[in-house]
Amino acid sequence: MTERQKDRPWLMRTYAGHSTAEASNELYRRNLAKGQTGLSVAFDLPTQTGYDPDHVLARGEVGRVGVPVSHLGDMRRLFQDIPLEQMNTSMTINATAMWLLALYQVVAEEQGADVTRLQGTTQNDIVKEYLSRGTHVFPPGPSLRLTTDMITYTVANIPKWNPINICSYHLQEAGATPVQEIAYAMSTAIAVLDAVRDSGQVPQEKFGDVVARISFFVNAGVRFIEEMCKMRAFGRIWEKITSERYGIGNAKQRRFRYGVQVNSLGLTEAQPENNVQRIVLEMLAVTLSKDARARAVQLPAWNEALGLPRPWDQQWSLRIQQVLAHESDLLEYEDIFAGSHVIEAKVDALVEESLAEIDRIQEMGGAMAAVESGYLKSQLVSSHAERRARIEAGDEKIVGVNVFETTEPNPLTADLDTAIMTVDPANEARVVAKLHEWRDNRDESRAQDALAALKAAAAGDANLMAATVECARAGVTTGEWAWALRDVFGEFRAPTGVSSAPVAVAAEAGTPLALVREKVSRTADELGSGRLRLLVGKPGLDGHSNGAEQIAVRARDAGFEVVYQGIRLTPEQIVAAALAEDVHCVGLSILSGSHAELVPDVLERLREAGAADIPVVVGGIIPNGDAEELRRAGVAAVFTPKDFGITEIIGRIVDEIRQANKLDPLEVPA
Repeated sequence: MTERQKDRPWLMRTYAGHSTAEASNELYRRNLAKGQTGLSVAFDLPTQTGYDPDHVLARGEVGRVGVPVSHLGDMRRLFQDIPLEQMNTSMTINATAMWLLALYQVVAEEQGADVTRLQGTTQNDIVKEYLSRGTHVFPPGPSLRLTTDMITYTVANIPKWNPINICSYHLQEAGATPVQEIAYAMSTAIAVLDAVRDSGQVPQEKFGDVVARISFFVNAGVRFIEEMCKMRAFGRIWEKITSERYGIGNAKQRRFRYGVQVNSLGLTEAQPENNVQRIVLEMLAVTLSKDARARAVQLPAWNEALGLPRPWDQQWSLRIQQVLAHESDLLEYEDIFAGSHVIEAKVDALVEESLAEIDRIQEMGGAMAAVESGYLKSQLVSSHAERRARIEAGDEKIVGVNVFETTEPNPLTADLDTAIMTVDPANEARVVAKLHEWRDNRDESRAQDALAALKAAAAGDANLMAATVECARAGVTTGEWAWALRDVFGEFRAPTGVSSAPVAVAAEAGTPLALVREKVSRTADELGSGRLRLLVGKPGLDGHSNGAEQIAVRARDAGFEVVYQGIRLTPEQIVAAALAEDVHCVGLSILSGSHAELVPDVLERLREAGAADIPVVVGGIIPNGDAEELRRAGVAAVFTPKDFGITEIIGRIVDEIRQANKLDPLEVPA
């Protein structure tokens, strides 16, 4: 018997970038030297949302969750000594994807690369930004135009590039069931392909080339059998849509191509060592089945629920992939699930339910209409609320969180301050200074001419990519490019989905929620205020709104009047809303690490307004040392991922309101 040749491993990436282009470049070169086979660039929130580092909303966010790229000079430095013609680069960027691809193309040209050989992916899925991640800038219509223009440009000029990575990853983190994840991602793909087809920019005979460059980026949770079936269902539905709706006859062009990052928000702060086995199981979901295997995999690190992983933590995650690919016999076999009646039955069920939901969305007018109506967002908020309720009730078990909570002291986190990487607070000032130096030294008239041409193109119907590439060459900054388009397109505030979310937790007599409702009601009576009012605020650019939405929904169900205006607010706007609504408590949610800058600003503004007696509580990924600093600054309570009981959090908020108003503690357990 002849031995079968092993399959090639998938692309192995590490999602990385922080502080500055220089620091990130060093990290990339070290990771490549360790055997990583592709790059995955994390951009900071100002870059993702079209702000320069010196904008008021960028304060505290520069270099936190990724690398700041403000202009061509930053992109040059980011990829210094990394030959782009030989690299496969994934860029997690959406609203400003066109801009970052233009910068990447110009740097490649400067390196002497043949741009037709560039390989990589721009995420460029704006729909999931409206639903889950929150880094949108422009309204749905213009955003879809930017995506369409990029797709048509790359198919003609950078044919090996994946111009969009339709991204169901964040949908799962926002609460999506497997059916919702498949249906919403496929509905987005239909919206994008319809827009490209209807734009008239691609001849009918070349449309197969467009379909062939559509890729997907998915999430794999710990229920790895279900997740593997999800991937098989994805492939089957994509085959049906591309052949039936778009008439693509070439089987190679119809192939479902996806990369994966396994679930980060499912990682726990409690007993974080358990995250390693979670990551391994989640990786198996997208590698075990040859017929549904990911083309690229990136894994989070065990300590991401604690803060920013160190290079060693990322190396550990890379080694997990390498052990599976190179030590195990996985790549020596055909698909090991072919013919399994259990798998086939599960895949059939997922396909049937997903197609029904896709049809429902098409009847509403498609994915964009379902975003604008708030349907998709409210469905996700509801699913997430139901999952949280199952966890709190103990029906869904999470080891170390709501079951098997006793633990030995953890040597990995014995010194929490060194168990994660921190970004130097002085970094932001250095980045801003370099930005000003760049602006001072560029050809100003060329930059302004390029921006004027971009605005003129946006006001008409020309493809925006050519004008964007000229802006890149002319030294235009990220914020200037985005503001030029904001001037033409306007900005967009997405529906929050909170008001329409149904009650997910029972409040029958004797339940925890009923007891908290009693506390809320009695406290409101004692204060003579009608109802207790809670402002839930998201300062800065962090668009991870899932936690804030769940707090808002549960507080509403507990009897609070909730003021929640969505994401991306300045401390000034939050304080103005708190005063205008005469709230009893301000709750701030921040996951990006900018809490050290933004929370004290809110406290100071409340003091200046004579409202220092309004208690401020904070939730997010906040290291212990930072939490102590916030409490010393005057924060009433700090909640982190280990505080998973939302009803209990609402009860503690009531306690803080009572204490701030000098009311006696209530003897109502909650």
